Amino acid sequence: MPGRHARAASGPRLGRGGPRKKPDSLAADKAYSNGPCRASLRRRGIRHALPEKTDSRAARLRKGSRGGRLPGFDEERYKKRNTVERAINKLKHVRAVATRYDKGGYVYLVTVTAAALVIWLRT
Repeated sequence: MPGRHARAASGPRLGRGGPRKKPDSLAADKAYSNGPCRASLRRRGIRHALPEKTDSRAARLRKGSRGGRLPGFDEERYKKRNTVERAINKLKHVRAVATRYDKGGYVYLVTVTAAALVIWLRT
């Protein structure tokens, strides 16, 4: 039985759903900025924009040369994450999107698309 961090194979899926793919990059908040998360992303070859926690930075600096090097952080990509978060927040103000009354995926997609169009036309 594969573990939680088993590498997803690219290609067609045997059962239902689309092909399995890994993301090119990941932008997340400080909650995911820990050793195991970073190691898993590195192992899978996924670039990431994770800001370093304040206490992690202090611990790393306290260790001196044994603390390792500063983890890479792309500030420009992290700023784009904020844009996505705000867009999702605006979409969730639409009641039908937030509560997901529509059971079918294609109907929900139409609801989200219509809500996005209304938000876009209002701006």
